[in-house]
Amino acid sequence: MTVKVAIAQMNSVVGDLAGNAAQITEYARRAAEQGADILVTPELSLVGYPPEDLLLRQAFYQEAAHALDGLKKQLTLFPGLAVLIGHPSEVDGKRYNAVSVVQDGVVLATYFKRDLPNDMVFDEKRYFSSASQACVFTIKGVNFGINICEDTWSSDAPLLAKQAGAEVLLVPNGSPYHMGKQHQRYDVMRANVISQGLSLVYANLVGGQDELIFDGNSFVMDTQGQISAQLKHCEADLQLIEFDGAQPLPTRIEAALPLEAEVYQALVMGVRDYVGKNGFPSVLLGLSGGVDSALVLAIAVDALGADKVRAIMMPSPYTADISWLDSRDMVARIGVRYDEIAISDCFSAFRSTLSQEFAGLKEDTTEENIQARIRGTLLMALSNKYGSIVLTTGNKSEMAVGYCTLYGDMAGGFAVIKDIAKTLVYRLCAYRNTLSAVIPERILTRAPSAELRPDQKDQDSLPPYDILDGIMAMYMEENKARAEIVAAGYQPEDVERITRLIKINEYKRRQAPIGIRITHRAFGRDWRYPITSKFRD
Repeated sequence: MTVKVAIAQMNSVVGDLAGNAAQITEYARRAAEQGADILVTPELSLVGYPPEDLLLRQAFYQEAAHALDGLKKQLTLFPGLAVLIGHPSEVDGKRYNAVSVVQDGVVLATYFKRDLPNDMVFDEKRYFSSASQACVFTIKGVNFGINICEDTWSSDAPLLAKQAGAEVLLVPNGSPYHMGKQHQRYDVMRANVISQGLSLVYANLVGGQDELIFDGNSFVMDTQGQISAQLKHCEADLQLIEFDGAQPLPTRIEAALPLEAEVYQALVMGVRDYVGKNGFPSVLLGLSGGVDSALVLAIAVDALGADKVRAIMMPSPYTADISWLDSRDMVARIGVRYDEIAISDCFSAFRSTLSQEFAGLKEDTTEENIQARIRGTLLMALSNKYGSIVLTTGNKSEMAVGYCTLYGDMAGGFAVIKDIAKTLVYRLCAYRNTLSAVIPERILTRAPSAELRPDQKDQDSLPPYDILDGIMAMYMEENKARAEIVAAGYQPEDVERITRLIKINEYKRRQAPIGIRITHRAFGRDWRYPITSKFRD
């Protein structure tokens, strides 16, 4: 007998219970129109994921239960459709990450998550209790088991489902994105379905939630680990899959994207959701004529539209003519509001005010940082006046070694490329120009410079970016020891210098705005190093 299972790859909003319930109802309507028997929504779809410390509030569970009751009534509009709804649940004083199967206004079954992730960006043991019971329900003679996200990253929960009679494993997920994540999902899920003889429906959340990106990329595997369906990357989606008994029939398979396209779309969605979900009317950013601000400007326009983006050029006495020209060229191509506010008078006023204090002392990074802080102050003043959020333009390489100014270029509300290494910045710019040439070529070919002193170049203060990025990745992302990094071919003096800079600049990063995570380890919720520390390696 044929069973039709629909995946709702939906973009929940944390805490918007009414809005999320309305989304689930709409997906149910569309699925019912296509003849679906089952609709699978993502992990905690009713409340959004991750709710973090909202899960410590009793009122949150009460509201979630109330919203679930209301949703059950709404779903009676679609007779016979079984809908898997993710929600928090409190039972006998214990709190669980739950999925309920609702059909015709009745809960057929409820599953509680077994394996609670407590590493990287996750700390579910802070909020939930673990359960150990399998959950299987039957539709049209086919037995469907439920796991939730982390459950399927080990063999225990799938085995329990199989032992309870499951033939198809339905897996609601809140699995965040990082580069290479989809291949990891395929490998782990394939091992489970082959070992247990189960086909699998992997329904993942999509959307941005603070620094986390949920990329969707939901899929279906048959019992041999072959992909039968693949949904879109970083887009809401609905897909119906027919099962002949317990075997899925091949259907739409979205083509895999090149890495640069995959990351770029994640950044665009991250900006769109952070700005939109938090109710900011528009954004603004400082445009320097350099590659980082050019990339952030392109992402912002692609995410929000040119009418919601404003670029401010703030030249100093050290700003090169080509920076003016390239900035004007790019804004003409991309169509945003553009203003130039010179900071020379402000800079002179600061130097005059501090002249007696600094008498007899050479100019150094102090004067460089004053320029950056003037720009930060101006951007924040415009933000206050117009309600626009400031997008910062610093990249991961700079953030790692502290090549950034507190209360200067770090001032803002959202750090778009905070997790993008400088070498990847250039690759993303090149990719964006394949869609339409919005970034002037000279921005991509000239040597990067902060332009805070005469003839300044980044490489005056830093190793070449390919060396910096390689050492940073091994030390910060892969937790390699310095000796291992040297053994990989890097010069000992470069390794010593860069790792030292990473450690001593933790105090800056703690004061930086949050930014979009696209690697498996970002400077954010999965980087928790002490500021005060004497540990050397």
